[in-house]
Amino acid sequence: MKLLLTQDALVNAGAERSHLEILYRFSQDIEVTVVYFYPKHELKEAYEKADIRLIFLDIPESYHFVKAITKLVRLIKQEKPDLLISCLWRADIITRMASLLTRVPLVGTLVNDSYAPIAWKDKHGLKYKLVYWLDRLTAEIPIHWIANAQALADSHVKTLGIAKEKISVVYRGRPVPAQSRPHKTEPIKHFISFGRLLERKGFQDAIEAFAQILPSNPDCTLTIFGEGPFRKQLETKINSLGLSNSVFLPGKIADPMKVLLRGYSPEATVNGQQSTDNCPPFTDHCSLFTPDCFLFPSWYEGFSGALVEAMMAGMPIIASDIPMNLEAVNDQESALIYPVGNSQVLAQKIAWLQSDPQLAKTMGQRARIIALERFTIETIAQTYEQILHRIFDFRTKKSLKVV
Repeated sequence: MKLLLTQDALVNAGAERSHLEILYRFSQDIEVTVVYFYPKHELKEAYEKADIRLIFLDIPESYHFVKAITKLVRLIKQEKPDLLISCLWRADIITRMASLLTRVPLVGTLVNDSYAPIAWKDKHGLKYKLVYWLDRLTAEIPIHWIANAQALADSHVKTLGIAKEKISVVYRGRPVPAQSRPHKTEPIKHFISFGRLLERKGFQDAIEAFAQILPSNPDCTLTIFGEGPFRKQLETKINSLGLSNSVFLPGKIADPMKVLLRGYSPEATVNGQQSTDNCPPFTDHCSLFTPDCFLFPSWYEGFSGALVEAMMAGMPIIASDIPMNLEAVNDQESALIYPVGNSQVLAQKIAWLQSDPQLAKTMGQRARIIALERFTIETIAQTYEQILHRIFDFRTKKSLKVV
């Protein structure tokens, strides 16, 4: 079976990283080519190292849909794939049009709950309404969908009108680390999170929670690894609350699992450089930092790979109660859960965990067991491949009957 998988770009983000991990583990029965449109190449070297064929269509940043569709149609006619797969909004729209024009069947993916009511809190204006309607009006084109959470499947049945029977759920997976993190006997005081610096990630809620706990826990720290357009607002909040010595935004980190297992040191890669030059004035903090708990305050998500990584590492977790998180962890068993957007309750959960180190240890151990049972990347890749084979076999048999 020959596949063309399209995505917006090769940024180092959840969906792109997940494709890298999954495609690398496909059997030789599937010949995969990844096509990307826009000039962001952060994961190019990693894809090439994994021997995944890449084709860059060199579309100017932003949209340029007509040019992108024209180039993709030409490529499809040259490559003659059996199936197309698309991921992320721009690639979805481009590939749906190309599928319609070439009659090559398309499998869509659902990786974010972009149209849930809470998602519209950080989306304003006519642009987002046009985005939604273009998505909805073309959602009938894919012959099947793969969602990375059941909550995403249920949500898009309502918001895009997709038929339930056309959706399969395959969770995000991650490689299994060789060992879990050692459980410290010292008090819990260093908290971390990962993700793009976007309003919807809820990092502002975590910062506000820290402002509430610091008077009684002045040696606590929160480090948020990632980069994005919401950085300035987060920095303003940190400074306005007087948290510049306690809350840190060092930038991107190349290997989140390494940080979860062994902490953060000057040798770790930040923003693609092998130094701490990109995180002053936090150099001393960065060199001493070892994590005790993973915070995940997101307002809405797909199924978070970062959450799975924290589970794999055996890290105690405090997470918002969005449905995708609740498909992975249970309150007071494998994580502490709080109402999304409620910084006051989040502060209470942090204080509770600090007062009960044994609970933290037990939850971390339980989270790792669950991750090993459900989210190992080998299992996820095998499930994904089986679904694609089933779709392809069904289409082949259907074509033979017509003939």
